[in-house]
Amino acid sequence: MDLNLIKRLIKVVEKSDITEFSISEGDVKIKISKNNGQVSQVVTSVPVQAQAPVAAPQPAAPKPAEAQPAAEKQQDENLHEVRSPIVGTFYRAPAPDADPYVKVGDHVSPGTVLCIVEAMKLMNEIESDVSGTVEQILVENATPVEYNQPLFVIRTD
Repeated sequence: MDLNLIKRLIKVVEKSDITEFSISEGDVKIKISKNNGQVSQVVTSVPVQAQAPVAAPQPAAPKPAEAQPAAEKQQDENLHEVRSPIVGTFYRAPAPDADPYVKVGDHVSPGTVLCIVEAMKLMNEIESDVSGTVEQILVENATPVEYNQPLFVIRTD
């Protein structure tokens, strides 16, 4: 639920004869109530997902867990995610019958076109900002992508 909708709901409650209004959309619940024509309370609640009970920590578990992130961190230092700068539809090739811009294993340099994200009928070329090898393509062709969603993983040189 976006902020503009909430503001509009508050104005509707202010101008109407109702004293209380509740709405829920998915996991978001909003309750607006007023006294004497003034909005006095806006309550928003987002339920927290149920979590499994926390077990008592075991002394042997933290040592391997600490060693593992250090090893992963060293490997991840050479990995770079290329993220979508906009919301739109991801395309791997310039046309349905054309070859994809890049494949896993291809070497890319800064400025190499990796894909297209179509937004509002505009084709936006997404370029690599690093030099390296394409390790993973994280999105299927012709699927929607969100802002800042990872598209590619590139192992930097």
